[in-house]
Amino acid sequence: MRWRNRRRSSNIEDRRRAGTGTKLVGGGIGTIAIVLAAMYLGVDPAFLLEGMQSANVASDTETTAREQDFSNDPLADMVSVVVADTEDVWHDVFAAGNRRYEEPVLVMFRGATRTACGVGQAFMGPFYCPADSKAYIDLDFYAELKERYDAPGDFAQAYVIAHEVGHHVQHLLGISDEVQRRRQQLSDVEANRMSVRLELQADCFAGVWANRTEREHGFLEPGDVDEALNAASAIGDDRLQQQGGAVSPDSFTHGSSEQRVRWFRSGFDRGDPDRCDTFGTDDL
Repeated sequence: MRWRNRRRSSNIEDRRRAGTGTKLVGGGIGTIAIVLAAMYLGVDPAFLLEGMQSANVASDTETTAREQDFSNDPLADMVSVVVADTEDVWHDVFAAGNRRYEEPVLVMFRGATRTACGVGQAFMGPFYCPADSKAYIDLDFYAELKERYDAPGDFAQAYVIAHEVGHHVQHLLGISDEVQRRRQQLSDVEANRMSVRLELQADCFAGVWANRTEREHGFLEPGDVDEALNAASAIGDDRLQQQGGAVSPDSFTHGSSEQRVRWFRSGFDRGDPDRCDTFGTDDL
């Protein structure tokens, strides 16, 4: 993926120096236990963390991209370019619909960090918090993506960021709030199915980003799309559940490998967000 010598985003908070020793008030063991239970039961922990507010939060160390030079940190440097590309893409998309795009912030942390949705933990993987419009990632996740899930490559890493920004787009459009409202009225199985539709749409939005960035910058190299498709497949619910034994489609929260690949490609093939209506089809 050709990403060097391009604009960097200023919407970056680097909390990695805070490390795992950061004091986290208002979350702690109770929040961790809830998230662990949710993951064990197949429920997306983001929905449990969403809306949990910390009453007396300690301050994390945070540094914006304007203040930090990532030139000696290629991974963080690449992430800041990807975030900038998502900004350009979604500004154009929203402007075409006579809307204003509000840029999210991406927080890089190590181990644990506070969020407006509760305590973020590295084991949760990358996630988006609508309460503060920030995406969170421990960059060590990329090593796990490569070593545990056999999904290496910088474009696979970029896809992960674009997926989380896709959740921000859903938040701005009111989609995630509507899903959360409807989930509260559904059975566990039906609520999980709503979560799957939300996640698959974020995959499709990531495909829209890739298509439009390629048209603008010609940044793709041979094998890049395969990297993203491999990453989407590797973190499908069926693949992840196979590692633990039995596969239970009723507990899926992100979609099967085949579904995640198909919806990313749906966005990538046309670059049209209208192709991402996962809520208006019976064929996921």
